[in-house]
Formats: sequence, C-alpha cells, structure tokens
Amino acid sequence: LQTRLQAGQGYGNTLNCVLTVYRNESVAGFFKGMSFPLASIAVYSSVVFGVFSNTQRLLSQLRHGDPSRTPELADMVLASTVAGFVSVGIGTPVDLVKIRLQMQTQPYIEANIKLKPTVPGFPVYRGPIHCFRTVLQKEGIAGIYRGAGAMLLRDVPGYCLYFIPYTFFCGWITPDGCISPNPSSIWLAGGVAGAISWGTATPMDVVKSRLQADGVYLNKYKGTLDCILQSYQNEGLKVFFRGITVNTVRGFPVSSAMFLGYELSLKAMKRDQTETNP
Repeated sequence: LQTRLQAGQGYGNTLNCVLTVYRNESVAGFFKGMSFPLASIAVYSSVVFGVFSNTQRLLSQLRHGDPSRTPELADMVLASTVAGFVSVGIGTPVDLVKIRLQMQTQPYIEANIKLKPTVPGFPVYRGPIHCFRTVLQKEGIAGIYRGAGAMLLRDVPGYCLYFIPYTFFCGWITPDGCISPNPSSIWLAGGVAGAISWGTATPMDVVKSRLQADGVYLNKYKGTLDCILQSYQNEGLKVFFRGITVNTVRGFPVSSAMFLGYELSLKAMKRDQTETNP
C-alpha cells in the first residue's frame, strides 16, 4: 500500500488503494515483492542494530575509557548517523527490487510519453532475481542504487529519530530500581519510536519510492532534486505526505517486534555467556 500510494496513480486514499489492489490483483497483490525483503531482513536488521550498538561502545571507550558507560546524546546521534549510512548500502538494492515488483502492474496512463517496449499492466520482471539481474544488466550499479541519495536523506535523520526516542522512552517508562527494562517497556518504547521515525521520514520516503519505481515503464526523474521539484509542481506539498498513515501505523508493531527481539536476544546471549563462563 505504501509504495502504491506514494508512487502510483489513481489512488485517492488508503481505503481506495486497498480496494483497488484487491479488486485488480486479489489477496496476492498485497504480498508482491515480499520475498526479497523477507530473505534479507535478518541480515539488514542485525547489521544496523550491531553498527549502532558497537559504535556507541566505541565512542564510550574513546571518550571515557569504559565501553559499558551510558552513552551521551551526542554519541547516540553519531551512532545513529553511522547506522543510517550503513543501512543505505544494504537496503537500497532490496528496496529497489521490492518497489519495481510492486509497481510493474501499475498501469501508466500519462499521455504523450513514449513508453518502453513493454505493455503496461503486464509483468516486466518474473521475480526478484530476474528483476535484480535485469536492472543490473540494463542500468548497471547506478541502477541498483537508484534512489540511494533520497534513502540517505530518509535514513540518517530517520535512525536518529528511531534509536534516540527509543532510548529515552525506555528509560522513562522503566520503573526505578530496575537494572534493565522489562519486555512491556521495550515493546511500548520501540513502537512509539518506530511511529515517530516513520512518520517524520515519509516525505523523503515518497521521493525514494518514486525514484525507484521510475524505470519500470519510463524514466521520468533525473535525480532526487528533480523528483522533489516535479512532484511539488504537479501535485503540491501534500504529495510528500502520501502514505504517512500507513507508515506510522505500520511503524509501531514492526519496531515493537524489532526492539523486543533485539533486547531479548541480547539478554539470552549474555545469560548463556555467564553460564558458560562463571
């Protein structure tokens, strides 16, 4: 829904998008492009969370000589920024394949534009591997990383507004005297942080989605700035808030599960290390 609302045509609102996708593509339409993100999400999340936590530990070691010291706000900002940069390197090709697969059945109805020799409404790509290989062959590495600039502008501030609110909310709602937050505190803090992060990241998410969807049938945008200008000129400021409801609502449960899984996994591994090395 997010991709169709942000980069597609003819969807008035979220409900209309849901009904249109279901009417035209049945239930399977809601799961297009899922396999590639599903196969890579574990690696992506572990790298991002690992880079964030290890950068914090490194900064605490350099500043105070103690890697376990509670990080300062400046350290969290820098660690979040590094995690954002790393996420772009891993996430851009995955997002591009997902969006291309989701958008290849979206009919292009703008007149007076010569389309590629493909009939709109029929599949351009047979699956994620074929999509990746086709884009790499036709557009090169630059094609695989199309939208990386917009994703960088989305993820660097996005991760700052992801990890920092989580840390503060988690500390705020954890009862005094507790050494570590309980699962309910982690779940709530993670959900709130995810909703904040995805809600504020929506404008650049729209730009990224449009850049990566561009190329299924034609190449409309020359780059990030051109996409911003064209989108604003054609549809006004409101275009940058397309899909904000879906992003915010989705951000809560996804981030709750992410942080809860991360924190519980760390506790389990630390417990195993303690039992193995008393």
